[in-house]
Amino acid sequence: MAGTSGKVSRVAVLMGGLSAEREVSLVTGESCAKALREAGYDVVEVDAGRDLVDKLLTINPDVVFNALHGRWGEDGCVQGILEWLRIPYTHSGVLASSLAMDKQRTKDVYRAAGLPVMSSVIVSRDAVAQGHVLPPPYVVKPNNEGSSVGVYIVHPGSNAPRLADTMPDLVMVETYAPGREMSVSVLGDRALCVTDIITDGWYDYDAKYKPGGSSHKLPADLPPEVTAACLDYALRAHHALGCRGLSRTDFRWDESRGLDGLILLETNTQPGMTPTSLSPEQAAHLGMPFPELCAWIVEDASCNR
Repeated sequence: MAGTSGKVSRVAVLMGGLSAEREVSLVTGESCAKALREAGYDVVEVDAGRDLVDKLLTINPDVVFNALHGRWGEDGCVQGILEWLRIPYTHSGVLASSLAMDKQRTKDVYRAAGLPVMSSVIVSRDAVAQGHVLPPPYVVKPNNEGSSVGVYIVHPGSNAPRLADTMPDLVMVETYAPGREMSVSVLGDRALCVTDIITDGWYDYDAKYKPGGSSHKLPADLPPEVTAACLDYALRAHHALGCRGLSRTDFRWDESRGLDGLILLETNTQPGMTPTSLSPEQAAHLGMPFPELCAWIVEDASCNR
């Protein structure tokens, strides 16, 4: 068992938290807790509030299963707490989590690894409202949120967008990538498969989480060279960022440009984890049921990640 001193018995599943993705994290956490109980673990569900340290010291778990999404749970903050407490935990460590949560720095790592991305800039929210900082079409989004929280698409002929007050002071403005939305999960050192995500429009928060918002086709019906590139790029992104355990990298592919139309969007170090989420679907497609996947993630837990 990687990184632990004996058999894992008690697992604390962190969920909820303080981010904009709290509700999604609660669903992920409840699903993972149920699956881990089915796999034979003693599971304690923990809503990760500001008393998290006190709760963990009281529970004294063998492993923490991190089911948090978004800021404070996915950006290296809770990982640093767990390193300080010396409690083995799942998914990526402090540095990889922090890097992957920062979209612009993630792109810097991608470029250094020879992976294709769209051009983008980091500008103030006020600058976005005053005029186009890139030629339309382009996308405006927070630099450090996930789940397509706060994404604006600006089409040709549109005025500069007025961003919500909940948007951060600095945002990413990125050249729009046309085409199909696809995703590849990496488990350990293995890229699983390619999912084609089918929606009526942009794969936004509602498309991800509301019933009927999207459908998934796996494996995606792609030319062999595009499938191979997706799997290769996802694994290279996982390693370049220093990810551990489970990650998921998202792509856009412009079919009209062939392999040149494939670009990386981002890597998620805390992918959604319900039985019908993208990563568990891919694992199940390859013969790993959800309780087995959750158990694998627990047994991979460690400090110094």
